[in-house]
Amino acid sequence: MKEKRDFLQKKACLCCGKQLLDLTSPVVMGILNVTPDSFFAGSRAETADAVAVRTYQMLSEGAAIIDVGAYSTRPGASEVSPDEELRRLCPALEVVRSKFPQAVVSIDTFRAEVAREVAAQFGAVIVNDISGGQLDEKMLETVAELSLPYVLMHTRGTPQTMQQQTSYGDVVGEVVRYLSEKVNVLHSAGVCDVIIDPGFGFAKTVEQNFELLSRLEEFSIFELPLLVGFSRKSMVCQTLSVTPAEALNGTTALNTLALAKGADILRVHDVKAAAEAVKLVAAAGALNRNH
Repeated sequence: MKEKRDFLQKKACLCCGKQLLDLTSPVVMGILNVTPDSFFAGSRAETADAVAVRTYQMLSEGAAIIDVGAYSTRPGASEVSPDEELRRLCPALEVVRSKFPQAVVSIDTFRAEVAREVAAQFGAVIVNDISGGQLDEKMLETVAELSLPYVLMHTRGTPQTMQQQTSYGDVVGEVVRYLSEKVNVLHSAGVCDVIIDPGFGFAKTVEQNFELLSRLEEFSIFELPLLVGFSRKSMVCQTLSVTPAEALNGTTALNTLALAKGADILRVHDVKAAAEAVKLVAAAGALNRNH
């Protein structure tokens, strides 16, 4: 029984270097893209001033994590070299660390060398790897060696090929099985702080994304923090026939559903709306408990 309680405690508190992230209630991860080609222009910040302004805005609106990405992983995105990824990433992280030292930071990368260099320069960060270690065989051993928290996401292929790899028998069962195998590898390597992400929009059709959402409770078997990322993605845009710029309302609706189904972290472009959804779902839950 003690072993069970200890494991659940890890879920409730994520250790990122000297910082602790409380996950007893759901939190919001704000997206900061230092790329010229991310699919939603409103998330891009390509100068030091723009990085500072966007980070301040997201933190003031309630973001618990700032997720910095220097390589667009939208379907069909252009290849970016490791050197270019670091050239974009490091100046942004310098701004965030110097101006907002209290912020918990994650980096959206699938490259072990990028994770290692960032940790060397800026200290511990959460590694948000869309590939689950598939695109860099050294990634899992690197996060274990450096004791970095790790977001384990499901996908297939690369950003350039993933939308041609959407054939599943049971999409939820196959995603759960994939994540289970990877969690075992990570725990065996000594990685304690693991977050799971079903990978909405990655190697999945719109219908498969909604199947994942409808059965999101099934991911509770991991007893690990659950991250979801619907923000302004095609499952919203195609269903509602809107552009990414018009997809905030749909995103908020899906975030609310995900919270009710057990999501712990919402990865979003629009922090204020997501933070309000967290508060409202919590209030509704409290009301239900009192009646």
